[in-house]
Amino acid sequence: MRLELIENLLVANRGEIALRVFRTCRDSGIGTVAVYSDADAGSPHVVAADAAVRLPGSAPADTYLRGDLIVKAATEAGADAVHPGYGFLSENAAFARAVLDAGLTWVGPGPEAIETMGSKVESKRRMAEAGVPVLPELDPDRVTEADLPVLVKASAGGGGRGMRIVRSLDGLAEAVEGAGAEAASAFGDPTVFCERYLETGRHIEVQVLADTHGTVWAVGERECSIQRRHQKVVEEAPSPLVDPAMRERLFTAARQAASAIGYVGAGTVEFLATADGEFFFLEMNTRLQVEHPVTECVTGLDLVALQLSVAEGAPLPPEPPQWTGHAIEVRLYAEDPTAGWRPQSGTLHAFAVPGVAAEFAVPARYGLRLDSGVTGGSVVGVHYDPMLAKVIAWGPDRAATARTLASALARARIHGVVTNRDLLVNVLRHPAFLAGETDTAFLGRHGLDTLAAPLAGERAVRLSALAAALAEAAHNRASATVLGGLPAGWRNVPSAPQRKAYAAGGAEYEVRYRHTRSGLRAEGHPEVALVAAHPDRVVLEVAGVRRTFDVGRYPGLVAVDSPLGPVSLTPLPRFTDPDAAVAAGSLLAPMPGTVVRVAVSAGDRVRAGEPLLWLEAMKMEHRIAAPADGVVTDLPVTAGQQVEQGAVLAVVSGSEERE
Repeated sequence: MRLELIENLLVANRGEIALRVFRTCRDSGIGTVAVYSDADAGSPHVVAADAAVRLPGSAPADTYLRGDLIVKAATEAGADAVHPGYGFLSENAAFARAVLDAGLTWVGPGPEAIETMGSKVESKRRMAEAGVPVLPELDPDRVTEADLPVLVKASAGGGGRGMRIVRSLDGLAEAVEGAGAEAASAFGDPTVFCERYLETGRHIEVQVLADTHGTVWAVGERECSIQRRHQKVVEEAPSPLVDPAMRERLFTAARQAASAIGYVGAGTVEFLATADGEFFFLEMNTRLQVEHPVTECVTGLDLVALQLSVAEGAPLPPEPPQWTGHAIEVRLYAEDPTAGWRPQSGTLHAFAVPGVAAEFAVPARYGLRLDSGVTGGSVVGVHYDPMLAKVIAWGPDRAATARTLASALARARIHGVVTNRDLLVNVLRHPAFLAGETDTAFLGRHGLDTLAAPLAGERAVRLSALAAALAEAAHNRASATVLGGLPAGWRNVPSAPQRKAYAAGGAEYEVRYRHTRSGLRAEGHPEVALVAAHPDRVVLEVAGVRRTFDVGRYPGLVAVDSPLGPVSLTPLPRFTDPDAAVAAGSLLAPMPGTVVRVAVSAGDRVRAGEPLLWLEAMKMEHRIAAPADGVVTDLPVTAGQQVEQGAVLAVVSGSEERE
């Protein structure tokens, strides 16, 4: 058998998936080519490649979604193969054909298989013919009260975009319109359909791998039920729901699905399962999945290496390997769960996860794996998905794995942008999660007020604020040209206390302290004694227990890390600039973006919660609603307008809340 060996591979993607593929290429002796937008010019995946080709512009439509530019980049850089990663053009049949027509090796399934599974309507029909259980499709125009609740879904694409849950017929038309608009923007196809919505379903998927010689593997299942906005947040292998009998039925259905379309390469067959073990086909992702590391950890496989091997024409062994242990992955996003999962942008000043045993690879023994496309100093922009990293733990059993992962996340240094870190830790430590009760309603049932609660309680925030003030004083004293050796804030005679104010979590914290001959006197903290104060570290003795606080200072931010929990503090000025004030009732843009739809006009009367407009940023639509009953007294934006973060979108009179 003669193989068509790959010598130089272009990855038609960015961030952590590009770095992941490059890691396998280095291990295999394959050269690498990156493509990058202007926004990604300094990104780690560009630096890691042997060669890199610029795609002019920053918006995905101008760069990573331009198949013609990517094929041209591959030929100009001397690549002989293209790996699509996931997202962007990874499930675009026309792009796969363009790669093949250019004489390049396509690392993925054939265009026909991509086309079949790219349409959720057509794929369900084919799966039903193959004997795979499916949920019946519902025509949006024929949905009745008896069909509710239903899920409106985009026929093309995935990732939670173009999806809406409808529990009342009154909301169906708006959901169909909104889902269609979002699908058209994300995938270029506004087609949507409906299906029965299982309120407490389990999202179970099977990793498949097939070669050109007729072998089809069902490598193992993953559970990805904990989701927000229909996008996965926590993934694990194996599933706590699946027993051996159900596993055999799942694997049979997944192999039938792949065989029915002549599938070649790595793919994932996704199912929605009930608590009693019944399951239905959802879709097939004709690419590598974001959550593939959990399968790699429990099997020891390198799925990217197998993708490359299959693309070269090599056969798979007759059977996949057996599993060992349990693996859990969390997706660390730059987003605020307490503000409607609002994406965040800005500079990631520091990013470090303690105890990482391997990056983009299976650890040599049980431990932590990190797959990340960012480093300290990276800028989180508004053009792409806000995922910062995937943190994966692999352990001997599910409980030990969850504990290891939660501890690592809680101790990670993540400075500069708001993330979902606290939510992830709280989920991993929640009794229901540890009991395996992880259906798609998990976040809604247990509530964000509990799950997204800060890891640092009120006492920890106050102690962190004191540590921040002491560290700043130590920094100032260390940089002073005179009296630099005296304790920070020390006075020879009684004097007014040192003062510093911070904001955290919507509250203000004022620190008052003085240094005396008998030591630190901090108002409100009679139990606290100072052990040591340095510009970046403060050690306090709190009621006889020593606590260490690591302090990072950046423009407009002080980040304090301790075993009591991470705290982000905003230093407050002593005097407020009156020019910085905005009119009462102003709704401000939470991020840079594009106004895609406007639902009201100036002079309209609105009720609290009523949508005023929709802002598109980071590949998602964000609903801007009236904060209270009132009248729209100013509407300075129009559909299609680009706005910066903090720009006034609308003013509703009678509202004291600000967006």
